[in-house]
Amino acid sequence: MGHPRVLAVATATPPYAVAQAEVRQAVETLFSPMEGLERMLAVFENTGIAKRHLSAPLAWFGQPRSFAEKNRVWFERALELCERAAQGALAQAQVPPQEVGAVVLVTTTGIATPSLEAHLLQRLGLPLGALRLPLWGLGCAGGAAGLARAAELARLYPTRPVLLLAVELCSLTFLRSDLSKSNLVATSLFADGAAAVLLGMGEGPGPQVLGGFSRLVPQSYGVMGWDVVEEGLKVRFSRSIPALVRSQLPPLVREGLAQHGLSPQEVAVWTLHPGGAKVLQAYREGLGVDPRSLEAAQGVLRDFGNMSSPTVLFVLAEQMRGAALSGPGVLLALGPGFAAEGVVLLW
Repeated sequence: MGHPRVLAVATATPPYAVAQAEVRQAVETLFSPMEGLERMLAVFENTGIAKRHLSAPLAWFGQPRSFAEKNRVWFERALELCERAAQGALAQAQVPPQEVGAVVLVTTTGIATPSLEAHLLQRLGLPLGALRLPLWGLGCAGGAAGLARAAELARLYPTRPVLLLAVELCSLTFLRSDLSKSNLVATSLFADGAAAVLLGMGEGPGPQVLGGFSRLVPQSYGVMGWDVVEEGLKVRFSRSIPALVRSQLPPLVREGLAQHGLSPQEVAVWTLHPGGAKVLQAYREGLGVDPRSLEAAQGVLRDFGNMSSPTVLFVLAEQMRGAALSGPGVLLALGPGFAAEGVVLLW
């Protein structure tokens, strides 16, 4: 049996597009009591982001919102974005909805039971007997982990395509009362979006998925994640992330690639989650990623910001739209744990 292939990738973003300068101006007001605010605001100029998409107008974030209210908005918007992205992927691949055999749904920014894909099966006209796999809590690494799990399902059930959906509405987790540095840095980086990937055993325009690897950095729970507080999900975000990428990531990636008989030097195409400009620079320094491999990631970061789990799939979509690529590839994202999730591709 061969390896599943990426048949299509489609993306969707909410309607409120904001320039980085607009967000900075809003944050200057929202964080006005914060000590040393002027110095901290410099982070907005160093992100590599020009614009982002949010799930509500900027003025909406000026008022305190309960967890329940934010989660209601998350549910409605996330369903809508997933539906649009899924319809786009199915149309690209010319696959009727009733042929899909499994749906993997990745998110970390809201909670729903029944989970989102239970609703999407019915909204999209997918088989009600399709296998469902909701994944929660993987954060920015979720797009890569989700792709690996979806490819495993595609191998198990080779006659039916598998649909992967990743959706994050990071803006809706904003806590009006949190004047921490972590929250301010998060407001400079994070955005909203969804991506859909269709995988199958047939021919298609995307790379083959050869397998995945996961690596945890021990005792690194404090690097990124959520703390659940009255108002909702409070961001945990360490300034040490770029340094961790430079020092910890190379051995983790070497170990993961060795499972597949590869070394970093043999990777022709890197598909990288752009956590921020400093993280992209750390990829270059830690893994020796060439500037050409960073172009798609830099472009997605510039135009969409860091959308958490869907972002690396936006990068994959950009690479598939560009010049023909060939050779071994790695799709890589980092997330809470602190964890690296990798997917080995063949273009």
